[in-house]
This record gives sequence, C-alpha cells and structure tokens, in this order.
Amino acid sequence: MSAASWSEFELIARLTAGLPLGEEVVVGVGDDCAVLDLGGSRLLLLTCDSQVEGVHFTLRTSSPEEVGHKALAINLSDIAAMGGEPRYALVSLHVPRHCPLEVLEGLYAGLRQEATAARTLIVGGNVSGTGAAETLALDITLLGESERGRVLTRAGARAGDTIFVTGSPGDSAAGLYSLLDPDHPYPPAACERLRAAHRVPKPRLAEGRLLSQLGPQIVTALIDVSDGLSGDLGHICERSGVGACIEVARLPISAELRALAATLGRDPLAWVLHGGEDYELLFTVAPGYEEAVQARFAAAGAAPITPIGQVTEAASGLRLRWPDGREEPLPVQSWDHFASPGQH
Repeated sequence: MSAASWSEFELIARLTAGLPLGEEVVVGVGDDCAVLDLGGSRLLLLTCDSQVEGVHFTLRTSSPEEVGHKALAINLSDIAAMGGEPRYALVSLHVPRHCPLEVLEGLYAGLRQEATAARTLIVGGNVSGTGAAETLALDITLLGESERGRVLTRAGARAGDTIFVTGSPGDSAAGLYSLLDPDHPYPPAACERLRAAHRVPKPRLAEGRLLSQLGPQIVTALIDVSDGLSGDLGHICERSGVGACIEVARLPISAELRALAATLGRDPLAWVLHGGEDYELLFTVAPGYEEAVQARFAAAGAAPITPIGQVTEAASGLRLRWPDGREEPLPVQSWDHFASPGQH
C-alpha cells in the first residue's frame, strides 16, 4: 500500500499515533503549532512547512523573491493562528544541480524581506543537493512565543459561538486560476490584486496577537485558512467536537473576485469556500462578545472581520444556509497532497 492510498490527514494520524509526549508539551500534533512549556512566563511555539517546486509553486508563475516571501509567510501564519509572536527561523534548501545561483539569491532576498517585516531572525538551516531530481524545495522551521494562558487553539469552540473570518477568502485561489490560465481577458486591476494575494500572502500576525490579548474565554478557537475555509472550519469542528452553519449571504467576497468570476461566468462561492492558501484567520467568539471584538479590530486598524455563521452541536455537522433559509450540507473540500494534483 502506498502513501497515496491515504489522505494527507489520515497519513499524519497514522504516522504520529502513539508518539510519546513529555510534561512540557502543552499542544502536540493536530494544531497549527506545537506548544511547549519550558518554564517562565512565556510558552514556546514551533511550526514547520515546505514549499516544493511543481506542488506549491512554479517559477513560471512566481519570481524567486515571491517564492521566498511566501515560504516564510505561511509559517508566520501558523504562529498568527496561535496568537503568538514569531522569533527565529531555520531555512533548509534542497537545490537541483543545475539551479541558477540567481534563483537562490532571489529566494533569500524574499526570505530576508519577509523576516524583517515580521521582526524575525533567520538563524540557521541547511543546504543539500537533490541528486538526480530537478525539483527545488524549501523547508522552514519557525519558533515563536506567547504569553502563558493566551495561546489560542482549534479545540475550544462551543455551540452558540459566532464564526468570524478576516479579509476575503477565495482571492488567492482565483489569483492562481488566472496564473495557470493566463490567456483569458481578465479585468487587469482585479487580476493584479488577486495574483498578488496568491504570490505574496500577508500573514495576519497583528490580528492574531489582538485575538490572543482578548483571551480564550472570548476567542474560543482559531485557525488560519490554508487548506480552504470549508476544510479549516472542519478542523475546528473536529478538534472542538462541534458542528457549524455558514450563512452564504454573509461571506465576504472581494470586488476583485466578483469581477474575475463574472468575466469567467463562474460562481465565486467555490473559491471562497474551498480555495485555500488565503492565510486569513478563522475564529470563533463566545456569545455576547461579538460587538466588542469588532470594535477592538476597528480601533486597532486591523484587517476587516466578518461574522459568517454559528457554531452548532456536533450532530448538525457542517452546513450552509442560503438567503431563503434553505440549508444543505457543506462539503469539506480542503487541499490534500495525495488527492489533489497540480499546484496548491
């Protein structure tokens, strides 16, 4: 039986089943970061992620600098999804024999710029060849920290909580679509912004910190939208033991996404719900605190947030509610490395 016989998340569960955990492990496998308690007033956050040429990026659709930016940004987003602050990064490059030096220098230029913006230090890593393979890859391990009692996880949502999302999910997927099918006469301004959302995502670090400061009694669960809104909402529901109902009429759809979808004659909803790689924050808020959270975001000049639904009892599953009141199951169509061909 090959690895491709399993879904990505089934494979992770199989490989990590029964891993021993020490007393210092506050959060292990199954969230955006591992969390360790090494004593003192702050907890250590650890995450890692890879970018593989032909799977996560191509140099036909992104510059080396953009690839470097994104490689670090997606790890920074994991720290944001725990409400933490990034600190130190390790970068490993897997370099094909014939890779031009200019490509590697471009990658590192993007990495440096993203690290500087996030006040993060690149402190080490590794460089290795790929043998006969001609595929460039980057692996990044990122360390961060958070105050004790302020770490937010996927596991605290409760029935009656309100579901919020930052920004406008779906933009990255639409941008990728336009990059992979570049000959269509897209609206130029809309296309430019959507492609930028895909090539150089902006990790919501300030917003994650704001949510952390509100605390887990108010912000009950948090995740970043990397695999798609439906898939990442499913992760919250699975870890929290709840269901959810999304209001279609409330979903924030950017003007640029609407314009591109109209040009193609497509419904933008599939991109919004299942697109992935937006790196927005999806979070749940305890009843009665919704207006206070919105006011805090507005006062801080943070990204716009939109209430898009409610947490329900687990038996309800994931559902969509249409403007006419009709409800139907919300299918989970998150990215899966072993079921989803082509570029993420």
